Amino acid sequence: MEFGSVDEILNFAIDREKEAVDFYLSLAKEATRASLKETFERFAKEEENHVILLSNIAGNKEKIDSYEFKKIADLKISDYMVEIEYKEGMPMPEILKLAMKREEKAVKLYSTLADKTDNEDVKKVFMILVQEESKHKLALESIYDDYLADQDN
Repeated sequence: MEFGSVDEILNFAIDREKEAVDFYLSLAKEATRASLKETFERFAKEEENHVILLSNIAGNKEKIDSYEFKKIADLKISDYMVEIEYKEGMPMPEILKLAMKREEKAVKLYSTLADKTDNEDVKKVFMILVQEESKHKLALESIYDDYLADQDN
């Protein structure tokens, strides 16, 4: 994957985030239980927030430069899971696995792209994307962990 500018990277990332919004909204439409519908809608909203963030950064070097990185914990739960496809009626733990793997793949993609560039502005944009996807991955892993803990009680 080759990008000629920071804006091309952002457009690529915005397109991916929009695909994720569509993915989660389509799952919400198919959901047979209200709790699943709410979960998918929440995931879609998170992805919409990423689109807004990336859109606000596009063409705004000051916003890129002022972005504050924070340490994001990695529970590494998804690291030990295999990728699966959505099937109607899938139980909640499987749905969460599916979502976690999607976020894990996004983190890896943007990390790899950041490692492949020498342009510091481009690298920073990729690292912003890594940070944002890592936040989402952590949220999903935490939901999964809490869900499993609740099942033990």
